Amino acid sequence: MHETVNAVYESDSRRVLATLIRLLGDFDSAEEAMHDAFRAALEQWPREGVPANPRAWLVSAGRFKAIDGMRRRKRFEALDDVGEAADIAVDDHEAWADPESVEDDRLRLVFTCCHPALAPDAQVALTLREVCGLTTEEIAQAFLTPAPTLAQRIVRAKAKIKDAKIPYQVPTPAELPERLEAVLRVIYLVFNEGYSASSGAAVTRHDLSAEAIRLGRLLVELLPEPEAQGLLALMLLHESRRSARMSPQGDVILLDEQDRSLWDRKQIAEGVRLVEQALSPRPAAAATRSPGRQARSPALGPYTIQAAIAAVHAEAPAAADTDWNEIVGLYDALMAVNPSPVIALNRAVAVAMRDGPAAGLALVDELLAAGELKEYRLAHAARAELCRRLGRTDEARRSYERALKMTRQEPERRLIEKRLAELTRSV
Repeated sequence: MHETVNAVYESDSRRVLATLIRLLGDFDSAEEAMHDAFRAALEQWPREGVPANPRAWLVSAGRFKAIDGMRRRKRFEALDDVGEAADIAVDDHEAWADPESVEDDRLRLVFTCCHPALAPDAQVALTLREVCGLTTEEIAQAFLTPAPTLAQRIVRAKAKIKDAKIPYQVPTPAELPERLEAVLRVIYLVFNEGYSASSGAAVTRHDLSAEAIRLGRLLVELLPEPEAQGLLALMLLHESRRSARMSPQGDVILLDEQDRSLWDRKQIAEGVRLVEQALSPRPAAAATRSPGRQARSPALGPYTIQAAIAAVHAEAPAAADTDWNEIVGLYDALMAVNPSPVIALNRAVAVAMRDGPAAGLALVDELLAAGELKEYRLAHAARAELCRRLGRTDEARRSYERALKMTRQEPERRLIEKRLAELTRSV
């Protein structure tokens, strides 16, 4: 029974929490109620059996335990006399049983966490923690920020929501566009942590990437804006390669070495279709059907352009057939709308594939010399690979060793160690 309850916790705890926040109106009360409900499940399910709808049972148990706690704190006064918190607790008291309402609770929670009254980094950190259940350490890794700093950011964000009485609701249609950017950023960071785990024994965390895709679908249904479609397309196109990214032993398989017959063609087809939908409102792009060429319009957003890059990779029958000139052009467009050192690094790798490793290495060295990627492991790994291809073995070894020191994911560590061993054998 402990295993059953743990499995339900893994699959449904964040959904239970989101619904309890709607019913109780408070993050901390809802979290306490959720844990009380799971404790009750451990006590009652062995006697009574697992309910047909465990999530509804947990929401109901958590809600009534929270109400009982309010009563006890008020010396068992009548519920109507408890005050404002209890009024929130009993408001919409049947809504937990409405499947559509329950499914929307996490989307409501995302928009609450991304309210403009909160600082942008606080919006993302709070959503990753409360909606998706990432640990403080995982969020800190995504932000390249110390974990204690992130913890304080989350505490302050919760306090701000409570003090400012930020409503737990999806914004009105007029408010949605200005709130979209932070929500897209949140979903993207959740997906990235699932697609390429920042630490641990596995390359991916399918639970997180699947959750990000689910949130992306809900968002597109709610607000079918091009950038929302572009983000969903990007996630689907990346996720389509998940089965080919690891060996049976759990080792990393790089893109050019993957068995493309393992790629999920259904996800690729959906992703390409979404890219085309994201591009279709752009009159200037109507002259061509190529996602890559269309995406060069400067009016397009970064997620749509990245999705177009992923589409070029996905539609290449083999690694040797990849249109690297098209991809470099797409990165030029991406740099125009969203310049960053990481995007510049990705562009440098694409240039290396198009023009040769020496051209790419010169760009990577410029980026490292600028200092912003000094502590970014993938920059040193890219430099090592380009030096290896140029036969500059000593430089490759030093860059691999530097990347290894920064790498927390075990499969990625094994890949770098394998490259170092190959360099030693080649001397």
